[in-house]
Order: sequence, then C-alpha cells, then structure tokens
Amino acid sequence: MANHFSALKRVRQDEKRTEFNRRNKTRLRHEIRAMRRLITSKDAPGATAHLPTAFSIIDRSVKLGIIKKNTASRYKSHIHKQVKGLAAR
Repeated sequence: MANHFSALKRVRQDEKRTEFNRRNKTRLRHEIRAMRRLITSKDAPGATAHLPTAFSIIDRSVKLGIIKKNTASRYKSHIHKQVKGLAAR
C-alpha cells in the first residue's frame, strides 16, 4: 500500500481515470454494436439516421484518448461502407 501523500493521491486519481475510461469505452462499444445490429437487420433508414450519432461518439472517443485516430477512421469507414451498401439495395 502507498504511504506517501502523493502516492495516495495518485491511487485516487488512477481509480477516477480508470472509471472514466471504462465508461466511455463501454459507450463506444455499445454504439458500434447498435450500428452493427441495424446493418445486419438490413434497416437502411434506421442505420442512416443513426450514423451521425455513431460518428460523433467515435470522434469523441478519439478526443478523449479512448481509441487512436486510425482506429476511429477504420471503424467509421467500415460502418459507412456497409450503410451505403444497404442504401443501394
């Protein structure tokens, strides 16, 4: 166990930061899951309507440092390509 005041403070900060990161990562995963669910159910209007929300949460995750920029770009590209494929049908 930490004995110094600064070490105790660091433990408290780490717990807060871990909780913050966990909450945001979970929100990101739920959003991606919701988009995949709409795509697999072939709900083109729903997927198109939900796309800006998903992109917003993905971009926010990059800003908060939850995921890297290239990872976000890959997620967005893949989702957008699938939604465009649904709309074309």
